Amino acid sequence: MASAGDRESLSTDVVIVGAGPSGLAAAIRIKQKYPDLAVTVVEKAAEVGGHILSGAVMDPKGLDALLPEWRLMGAPVGPKVTEDRFHFLTAQGGITLPHLIVPPMMQTPDGVIVSLGHLCRWLAEQATGLGVEIYPMTAAVDVVTGEKGEVLGIITGDLGVDHDGKPKDSFAQGIALLAKYTLIAEGARGSLAKKIIPAFGLDAGKSPQKYGLGIKEVWEIPAEKHQPGRVDHYLGFPLDNTTGGGGFCYHAEDRKIYLGLVVHLDYANPMLSPFDEFQRFKRHKAIAPLLEEAHRISYGARTMTSGGWQSIPDLAFPGGALIGCAAGFMNTPRLKAIHNAILSGIAAGDAVGAAIAEGRSNDWIETLQDKVLSTGIEAELKPVRNMKPLWSRFGTLVGGVLLAGFDMWTNQLFKFSIFGTLAHKGADYAALRPKAGSTEHRYERPDGVTTFDRPASVFLANLSHDEDQPVHLVLDDPAVPIRDNLPRYGEPAPLYCPAGVYEVAEEGGAPVFRIHAANCVHCKTCDIKDPAQNITWVPPEGGSGPNYSGM
Repeated sequence: MASAGDRESLSTDVVIVGAGPSGLAAAIRIKQKYPDLAVTVVEKAAEVGGHILSGAVMDPKGLDALLPEWRLMGAPVGPKVTEDRFHFLTAQGGITLPHLIVPPMMQTPDGVIVSLGHLCRWLAEQATGLGVEIYPMTAAVDVVTGEKGEVLGIITGDLGVDHDGKPKDSFAQGIALLAKYTLIAEGARGSLAKKIIPAFGLDAGKSPQKYGLGIKEVWEIPAEKHQPGRVDHYLGFPLDNTTGGGGFCYHAEDRKIYLGLVVHLDYANPMLSPFDEFQRFKRHKAIAPLLEEAHRISYGARTMTSGGWQSIPDLAFPGGALIGCAAGFMNTPRLKAIHNAILSGIAAGDAVGAAIAEGRSNDWIETLQDKVLSTGIEAELKPVRNMKPLWSRFGTLVGGVLLAGFDMWTNQLFKFSIFGTLAHKGADYAALRPKAGSTEHRYERPDGVTTFDRPASVFLANLSHDEDQPVHLVLDDPAVPIRDNLPRYGEPAPLYCPAGVYEVAEEGGAPVFRIHAANCVHCKTCDIKDPAQNITWVPPEGGSGPNYSGM
């Protein structure tokens, strides 16, 4: 939170941080209804879609509301869901749950399988066609505030700074991009939202936000095994009773499957590795046959919100609002958020456009919260609000699953919950137990065919980081990893990071903590799970990070 200072300043009517589904939906909506307004979108990736990762089975209701003719317009959407199966896996087998017992709010009968990266690129084309200005390779590193603390816009990151923070010959100072309203659409655990939420007390009286780490691969499989439109969700193995999450396999177009595992980041065992649990998942006999004679195309990882209804902060702040996964509209039981992100962007676009039309600027839009939640987000998220707390309290294999299913059915049939609204007990990092007394996980060596190590996986993320730039993973106290985390937790960073960024090595006979920032896929897991809350993810130079294709 800063002033513009002596930076160059440019003005626009609305600035949107993040070219994901919510940010692009907001931009399109504003230009649809208020074509004379200037709308600017900044995106830190090298190109739109480069940092986008999602499962993804999309509920089309959001796109229907934004661009009703999207099918005729050539939106890059894959097959319609033809089968939606839920499985419970054990180490040696598993069962398929009868369709009739699966609560309707977990199903998506009209869903379509999409690459969200491809969809966002297409949405960006629609936005620019309406006159929206989109600037990729532009990281928003801070917000500009006025005399009363109101948000006046953003500050973009400096370019051409060396590892020690000194300007190079190519140095270009970031600018202040001033706007009447600023929409924060960074996705889960965005760096600006992390500042804005406490600064304006937007989370007062709310449960702490919860997160899951999603690890995804795209595979090309033999034609005889491919069933376009088939969707499989998996509970149980490889995760234990204290670790929430589950796997997925979506049969997309062109013999591709989207394969992944979500691990909720409130797991307790510091020796658990989500990356290696995903490799175990691929060895299970429900998955392994699909990957025979198959070819891995892409790899990526990203955190997602999982707190649900009780963790949604106040959305509006003086001068702007949070939208999409920056606010946390993920339906955790359905593993769906794209449609809610789009709906939130539409509603925020309407509210911001109307406020500017009334001559307002940089104030608190008091109607925005209700406008966003009344799009269907409240109606969808409130009935499933207890699923995550029940899993956390009663386990994820039997007790919590049964109670969550019972609660969803009572909400479906009788429109109430006997549990009321259960609060989340604490932030994800606080759930980690000391290493002493925890069960050690022993993971098999990867075979390089179906299972892989981190370096081979990260290679497929198409990473780009200039080595001679400041490290964007900042330690508040560099001594904490070895002094505090290592003896108490075994320093879990090398295990929870899915990209091989962190390493505990030996130097001169003593342990040292190393950060390989060039490996970072910008998933934000470290910012969430570090037990000392000593790691802060800040945006590197614009254009840095992964450049996902088809994710």
